[in-house]
Amino acid sequence: MPTAHADLGIDYDPAYVEGARNAVFTCLAVRPGERCVLVTDRENRPIAAALAEQFLSAGAALDAFVLEDLAPRPLAAFPDPIAAAFEAASVSCYVASALTGELPARIAMTAIVNRRRIRHGHMVNMTPRIMLEGMRADFRLVDALSRWVLERVRGAREIVATSVAGSEIRATFDPAIRWLKTSGLISPEKWGNLPGGEVFTSPARVDGVYVCDGVLGDWLATQYGDMHAHPLTITIEDSRIVDLRCEREDILEDFRTYTGQHPNSNRVGEFALGTNIALRDVIGQILQDEKLPGLHIAFGHPYSEHTGATWRAPSHIDIVGREFDVVVDGEPIMRRSRYLIDPATLAP
Repeated sequence: MPTAHADLGIDYDPAYVEGARNAVFTCLAVRPGERCVLVTDRENRPIAAALAEQFLSAGAALDAFVLEDLAPRPLAAFPDPIAAAFEAASVSCYVASALTGELPARIAMTAIVNRRRIRHGHMVNMTPRIMLEGMRADFRLVDALSRWVLERVRGAREIVATSVAGSEIRATFDPAIRWLKTSGLISPEKWGNLPGGEVFTSPARVDGVYVCDGVLGDWLATQYGDMHAHPLTITIEDSRIVDLRCEREDILEDFRTYTGQHPNSNRVGEFALGTNIALRDVIGQILQDEKLPGLHIAFGHPYSEHTGATWRAPSHIDIVGREFDVVVDGEPIMRRSRYLIDPATLAP
């Protein structure tokens, strides 16, 4: 019989049902009798309640937890009772806000996910708007586009990307480092953010200028939202940050601090192309905005457990810009953040 360690039987907006059903039945493909874990916080209980109802509708044996019931926030460590539930699960879902300093706790969680090959949906900083937009995508079509992109970038020697705001990025790649897709269809091989929609790797080298006029990652997304009015310009040499410019000193200070945590915190660890074609523009939430068609990069941890990169970092922060042109080994694949293929022509 399904069990719950937290009472999620609360009212929620019925408009969440479509996105919640998409998460459970399409993205996580939950089967009757599977042991599943759902982790949330007080802020996200209504969204979690919609998800819980779909887990139970799928016939899952569900363990549900509210973080504040087990430990003070921000989390100093991943709570033991939840870790124990993960050790017995085949599917998991984390829908909670990202607070300053909690990344190590989430890394401890995903370490269990990776080791046990759990189908894990990562829904950090989920919002009602994301439930009504990104989570309503046709993820089978997103997966088809992601496969099309993967075919073109896998084995690429060089990718050049420019943006309307002034980004000029040149990246090269090591054939020994893997490209991956996280399209929203989650498998035991790689957990994924929900909503899904990106193809990424850890680049060998990145040089140039990236203008973040979209959104910053982790807790800075909540702090600063849409960056269009105060873009952050980052100069990169040999994959390292060498200069930062922004008219707001608070953004500069917080970003410098975040990327100064460790010797590898200022190193480009991720190079990614968004593929969620249900999205139209930045909303100021990294969970959804990094899936926008375009180019985003991240400084810090290169997901070495999946990409095969030979270095690590204790931090990871994405930056997202708008309106990119992307050229792969001389072949244009994107103009103004629109792929040069009609996704509807791709067989799901």
